[in-house]
Amino acid sequence: MNLVVLGLNHQTAPLAIRERLAFTPAELPEALASLTGGRGVFEAAIVSTCNRTELYCNARDPELPRLWLESARARVGSELAPYIYVYQGDEAIRHVFRVACGLDSMVMGETQILGQVKEAERIAREVGSLGVLLNGVFQRAFAVAKEVRSQTRIGAESVSMAAAAVRLAERIFPSVAECGVLFIGAGEMIELCARHFHAQAPRKMAIANRTLARGEHLAREFGAEALLLSDLNTRLAEFDVVVSSTASSLPIVGKGLVERALKSRRHRPLFMVDLAVPRDVEAEVAELSDVYLYTVDDLAEVVRQGVELRQAEAAAAEAIIAERVDDFGRWQASRALAPTIRDLKDQADRIARHELARARKRLSGGEGPEAVLEEFSRQLANKFLHAPFAALNAANPDEQEDLIKLIRRLYRLHDQD
Repeated sequence: MNLVVLGLNHQTAPLAIRERLAFTPAELPEALASLTGGRGVFEAAIVSTCNRTELYCNARDPELPRLWLESARARVGSELAPYIYVYQGDEAIRHVFRVACGLDSMVMGETQILGQVKEAERIAREVGSLGVLLNGVFQRAFAVAKEVRSQTRIGAESVSMAAAAVRLAERIFPSVAECGVLFIGAGEMIELCARHFHAQAPRKMAIANRTLARGEHLAREFGAEALLLSDLNTRLAEFDVVVSSTASSLPIVGKGLVERALKSRRHRPLFMVDLAVPRDVEAEVAELSDVYLYTVDDLAEVVRQGVELRQAEAAAAEAIIAERVDDFGRWQASRALAPTIRDLKDQADRIARHELARARKRLSGGEGPEAVLEEFSRQLANKFLHAPFAALNAANPDEQEDLIKLIRRLYRLHDQD
């Protein structure tokens, strides 16, 4: 079993590259089937968020996931090389554990990534691309994340992306309470952002989504209005703050749409936060006067506040992870031993059954129990000792010394004074 982690994240690749490699939830089942459909990749899971795209594989060769990714995202091709990292063995295990614990996130200690890793595990399990190795990796990663969360304060004083969006809005407007806030999308990130903005009691809130039912469900929770994406053409100008996070592969808000909204707003500023990867808002929108557009990468300075405290706790978290990586290595080793242990036990059971059958036959033939038991024990001992005796006798002279040491260790034979 060879665990390979291949990917890129906010530390190694700019947003323009990350969005070109991102997978939507709808794309993942087909992608996993394709990744494991060829030779050499036996298990796979894909974690794709606004800050990372990573392949977790049980692969014969670490080159195979990379070649697949280049093929699946041909529009990026050879551009990947400077941004990709590859981990194997203990380093791969450590990386997965760090990701699940939030140590590798833009917001150190954030908890949302754990939910995203769990979702990746669920999809892989349903598709059938999860096997013994990856199942073991994920279950232990979830346990380590829980342990780190309960034994350290890694999440203390952290500023989430949602909270950072509110803080940035407060730099543009005197009070969020005077603003109209529009959310585009109805997923988990939008729900988190809506919760933070709702706490500031904005003048009005609306949620625009592709399907009205999902938008209405979330809108009811915050006393907001539900809109369809098609309503943006006529309603965008009503809002001062726009937060977008959808799974769309193409931009939803174009430069022309924003230009028309600004004209209706008579140059009142428009604050926009695009948390989607790929981006929901065309990059050219940032060139417009009176528009303040922030992407996930632009929020880095705000979310890193309080980093000193979290870094102190990170050391304790890393120590826990190091212990659990060692534990996982022992588990893998035990898995490797399992076939030999099973075969050894099966052989012992066969010898015991054979000798027991012979003893019962002799008893039924009228032989005395004492004689039968003595012969049974002698034959059983001889059968068990036959293999080591034969190995010693067949060994070359240069092999005998090591073989003797091994047998004495296995059978706990101690030299007598």
